[in-house]
Amino acid sequence: MRAILTVIGKDKVGIIAKVSQTLADLDLNIIDVTQTILNEYFTMMMVLESKGNADFKIICEKLDQTAEQLGVDIRIQNAEIFDAMHKL
Repeated sequence: MRAILTVIGKDKVGIIAKVSQTLADLDLNIIDVTQTILNEYFTMMMVLESKGNADFKIICEKLDQTAEQLGVDIRIQNAEIFDAMHKL
């Protein structure tokens, strides 16, 4: 499975570290990442890959917990769905 993850929120220390640790705990590999800070707002987009049969519901629950701890918005979407939604 390939997935697209976005993180948006007020910038603070530890966002990348905490999100990356959550992904590692879920056995998700980060294939590509881009991040920037716009004024005081943190934005990040990641392409993820799972070699196993990751339970998408569990992934979403763990990422929701991480988002709540950090005070940011984290969204994850299957890459195939993401691609289909963004084609002209």
